[in-house]
Amino acid sequence: MADFAADLVALLDHIGWSRCRMIGVSFGGMVAQEAAVTAPERFERVVLACTSPGGADYASYPLHELPSLAAAERLRVRVEILDTRTREDEALRELLTSFMEGFENAAPTAGEVAQLGARNRHDVVDRLHLMTMPVLIAAGRYDGIALPANQDAMLARLPSAELRWYEGGHAFFMQDRAADPDLTAWLHAESA
Repeated sequence: MADFAADLVALLDHIGWSRCRMIGVSFGGMVAQEAAVTAPERFERVVLACTSPGGADYASYPLHELPSLAAAERLRVRVEILDTRTREDEALRELLTSFMEGFENAAPTAGEVAQLGARNRHDVVDRLHLMTMPVLIAAGRYDGIALPANQDAMLARLPSAELRWYEGGHAFFMQDRAADPDLTAWLHAESA
């Protein structure tokens, strides 16, 4: 994860930005956390969307374990963790299953393998206090990947954070029409 964060800071250097506002979604939220605890002076405001701080107690769902499952079981689990309402909502389960079926047969790329390894070892729990900039934690109420308890853990450890819940799962920003304009408005707001 440190390599991904260093790449992000190097990109900022390359384009000549000494500071910026950042949104990190899912794995990108993990990279954002690592970058912001390593170089907090580079980030004015940060949105952490559907992500987790990692470590032993607050890791996201172990996606690196999914390839070992049989194809049908892997698809079932992916759908269920994408939005936990699929356990009871058959129509939603069928919709997400039809959407996810096309992704199940593709062999993982080298980048995907590296990403799974990095997210498996991600842990910023004890360094979150270094993120002193305003932080918005944005989460889906039915996210089975970045669990609700993980959002509360981040909120408790970030000195200047707020938590907003949205109707949806791991892809709440596509499920709740209020999410995108809300996150955009917060990101563009004046810092206190």
